Parts: sequence; C-alpha cells; structure tokens
Amino acid sequence: MSATKQRGLAFWLMQGPGWLLLIYLIVAQGITAFDYELGVAMGTQEPAEMITEIGTAFYYGFAFADLVLYIPLLLAGLIGHWFDTRWGRIALAAALGVTVYWPITCLAAVVAVRGAPGWLVPSETPFWVVLPAIAVWGAWGLWHLFTESRLPA
Repeated sequence: MSATKQRGLAFWLMQGPGWLLLIYLIVAQGITAFDYELGVAMGTQEPAEMITEIGTAFYYGFAFADLVLYIPLLLAGLIGHWFDTRWGRIALAAALGVTVYWPITCLAAVVAVRGAPGWLVPSETPFWVVLPAIAVWGAWGLWHLFTESRLPA
C-alpha cells in the first residue's frame, strides 16, 4: 500500500466492525467448536435444555464451520484489505458473503422453530437485533468492495 494513500471512512467502517466480529467469532464460536459445554458456560451458546439436542448439533455445526473456514477467511480478508491486496479483497468478499448468509439462515431457523417442542428460548429479541445488523454490515461491505473494486470484471 502506498504511504500516501488516504484511508477514508469506508475503509474504517470495514476494518473496525470486521475486527470486532472476528474477535467475537473466535470467542463465541472458535472456543465452542472445541468444547460446546464451555460455550454454554460462557453464555455464548444455548444449552440443550433450551434448544434440544438437534439445536445444539446445528449450533455446534456452525461453530465448527466458523473455526475451519469463516474465521481464517475473515482474518485473511481483513489483513489483505488493510494492505490493499487483490487476494485480500477476494478473501474479504468471500467472508462477507458468509457474513450475510449465516444471519439470514439463523433468523429463518428461529422463525421456523417457533412453537416446536423443546425450543424454550425466552426471547428472540437478541436474534432480531444483532443478526440483521451483522447481515446489513456484510451486505454493505460486499457492495463497497464491488463498487470500488479495481479487479477486472
């Protein structure tokens, strides 16, 4: 990256929330992929008594996929974006695609599971506050990368 290149607001709106999301994913999902019960004890995951064994299997599946794919992809994308590299923009675009996809999947599941036996989540409000915000940031990030992209079409 050129020492004279200015980093505008869009750059920081990509980097700041991106690093916060990465830290959250490492703590909430990365640790859970190794020990789901530790995630429950930390309060980042729901116990089977609240979401059923099937629910915990899906939560664990997301945690494992985050550990092996999403976390490394987001990390590489943020680093590459910081240094304004082509590979970084591609990795970040891929990670942002996941960033839009998984909140939508989770919200659809929350709606579909309402009233199911064993699903005892006391309030859906946290889902409806946090997940749309993450999806909107991811969609904005994709739009931003594509509109400012210097990659060949």
